[in-house]
Amino acid sequence: MQLEDILTLERCHSRLAGVSKKRILTIISELLAETTTSLEAGNIFNALMAREQLGSTGLGNGIAIPHCRVPMCEDIMGMLITLEEPIDFDAIDGKPVDILFVLIVPEQEMDEHVRTLAGLAELFNDDDFCFTLRQTNNSEDLYNIAIMY
Repeated sequence: MQLEDILTLERCHSRLAGVSKKRILTIISELLAETTTSLEAGNIFNALMAREQLGSTGLGNGIAIPHCRVPMCEDIMGMLITLEEPIDFDAIDGKPVDILFVLIVPEQEMDEHVRTLAGLAELFNDDDFCFTLRQTNNSEDLYNIAIMY
């Protein structure tokens, strides 16, 4: 999996203010809807919240990978976000989250969804990669670091 296949510069956001899990998922949904004509913010938000109700997507070590399948989604899409201040995300280690990679997948893409999640989990398990993302202060640098890894 190459991040450049699913990530774009306009879907990278450095140092967003998050406040809470629900609020950051709302912001994410609105930002994703702005980058595509086929998706509505409400549908994205509802799908993300439904997935979170099954169990937190907070992996630990300050990382979360919120993900879901969304009706009308045509292609796998990613969004990379670092937060200004860490927020509680009900992560498995109880630590707050400051890096999120959001994955939105077409409803029919079950196998690719699982493969992409596995690749993301491996990538975000790399301490050097996460350290570098945390030191980045602008969205363009965030994007360039992500696609070069």
